[in-house]
Amino acid sequence: MNHVRVGILGATGYTALELIRILLRHPGVTISVLTSRQEGRPHLSTVHPSLTGRLDLCLEDLSPEEVAGRCQCAFLCLPHAASAQAAKVLLARGVRVIDLSADYRLNDAQTYRQWYEHEHPDPERLGKTPYGLPELFSSELPMAELVANPGCYPTSAILPLAPLLKEGWIAPDDIVIDSKSGVSGAGRTPKLNTHFPECNESIAAYGVGRHRHQPEIEQILQRYTGQRVDVIFTPHLTPMDRGILSVIYARPTREVSEAAVLGLLRSFYAGKPFVRIVSHLPATKDTAHTNFIDITARVVKGRVILISAEDNLIKGASGAAVQNFNWMYGFSEMTALW
Repeated sequence: MNHVRVGILGATGYTALELIRILLRHPGVTISVLTSRQEGRPHLSTVHPSLTGRLDLCLEDLSPEEVAGRCQCAFLCLPHAASAQAAKVLLARGVRVIDLSADYRLNDAQTYRQWYEHEHPDPERLGKTPYGLPELFSSELPMAELVANPGCYPTSAILPLAPLLKEGWIAPDDIVIDSKSGVSGAGRTPKLNTHFPECNESIAAYGVGRHRHQPEIEQILQRYTGQRVDVIFTPHLTPMDRGILSVIYARPTREVSEAAVLGLLRSFYAGKPFVRIVSHLPATKDTAHTNFIDITARVVKGRVILISAEDNLIKGASGAAVQNFNWMYGFSEMTALW
């Protein structure tokens, strides 16, 4: 069996914590380096107390050049723009990269600049980097040196929509996505709107019409289906730790029944172990702490309604990253995730 030395750059956040937990179960992985900009080389157990006794490593403030000498594959849990800067160096030194930021998800530098308000540090790779959603793009992963890990909201929207768009069952220009996310989706850095007295016992929409995941959803669906896709995406912050529930409204282009839509979804995702097409209405607790996404469909007053539930930190981030890693290195897709 392959045995791969991996590094995690930006190891202090929630996605890094989940990533470490999963990789500690992986029989083909040794975590060899963790980085952070914190001073003093803090031990992993002081940053993530739940990992006490599980991994004897300190978080180090290392350059990408230094990281490259200590691992074969790097997971980047870094801020936008900083991630691409590190990826360029690592790739030049033969390290394979799974980027959990948004730096390589979009097709072009102009869109990236518009939505992320940065000049892209590595524009030549935009539109050429495999998008790490194995259910749709697995053939691109085994030979990939760099993979763009999907956003959490986009996973919850793209997977329900892709089969119906691919088969022409719904209009690509009349799609509304209403999503709710737990507070961990905002990251570990304290912010006013995620302060407990602000978000507890409250639900609020945010980023209406300007959330950065909207162009990702549109571009990836277009990349997969070959047709222009136009969506309205509205995210909400909900007072729970983790999970995403997305409710998607689409206009059918033909007469469809609930049974037919569910049948198409089941056929499309047959053999895809982490997509569960269910008859009941899924809830976030159904997928919490797992790499599953549960999807169902209803037809109401001439509209197709798709509903999905996932764990934003696992299927929406770190679990997907390990799923991509497994494809890249020839492990069973389910290794450490089942």
